[in-house]
Amino acid sequence: MSGREDISSPRRTKEIIAAHGFSFKKSLGQNFLIDHNILNKIVDAAELDTDTGALEIGPGIGALTERLAQTAGAVTAVEIDQRLIPILQEVLSPYPNVRIRHADVLGVDLHELFSEDFAAVGKVSVVANLPYYVTTPILMKLLEEKLPLANIVVMIQKEVAERMAASPGGKDYGSLSIAVQYYSEPELVCTVPHTVFIPQPNVESAVIRLKVRERPPVDVKDEQHFFEVVKASFTQRRKTISNNLKARFFPGEGRERLEALLIEAGIQPSRRGETLSLAEYARLSDVLLAAGIS
Repeated sequence: MSGREDISSPRRTKEIIAAHGFSFKKSLGQNFLIDHNILNKIVDAAELDTDTGALEIGPGIGALTERLAQTAGAVTAVEIDQRLIPILQEVLSPYPNVRIRHADVLGVDLHELFSEDFAAVGKVSVVANLPYYVTTPILMKLLEEKLPLANIVVMIQKEVAERMAASPGGKDYGSLSIAVQYYSEPELVCTVPHTVFIPQPNVESAVIRLKVRERPPVDVKDEQHFFEVVKASFTQRRKTISNNLKARFFPGEGRERLEALLIEAGIQPSRRGETLSLAEYARLSDVLLAAGIS
């Protein structure tokens, strides 16, 4: 292991790709990171040690996996592309604490995976350079399944990272911001230039850490209803919350009842969805539910 160039070095990355005749699939969003400083920032943000585990999604040829193996007690790398499995098995053979799984993470029973792969460690962090086209479905699966996670540290499209970390009132704040902040505390770690990837993506990237909450910051009577209200409030961003909620929950009624319920929740009907905080959405959801609106 010592004396061998890191997988993440541009030269070694190109050697591995050439030796295996690997060709990138645009449909899988494959962009391999070739900058050890960015990798170090990702691993540092995950707060790993030998008593913790790391789940990596989309390991590519193992540049990040190698760093995780040197830091965490147990590492599982889930890769959807069958062509990468023998490459990963070869380059990661020096690390007995790494398990490689060929699977689509969206179809994996994560509770079962955790019980099989991370039984010997305490908390687990997800650490990944995520394919941009499936960023949101993967992150919401990780958060909604209430896994024993400490952190989720991921490289994603910069625009999406900014939306996740946005505060009420800004153009980036929306239903994704609320969902992510309900389950976690987001923090932007760093921005990443497109020049540190092979091949180079067309968009800017960022590393974000989601510190997974032990419990949400607000109490709601019905989580599903809460998220329905949030989603409905952003159906058309330029419209008021009153107009958006009427279309979803009061299609055949007048506006008076809805506006009375909004005022009962402490919300002016003329406000727009992006101005409401998590606490206001929680209060509104509970008021609507108590009135039999679902």
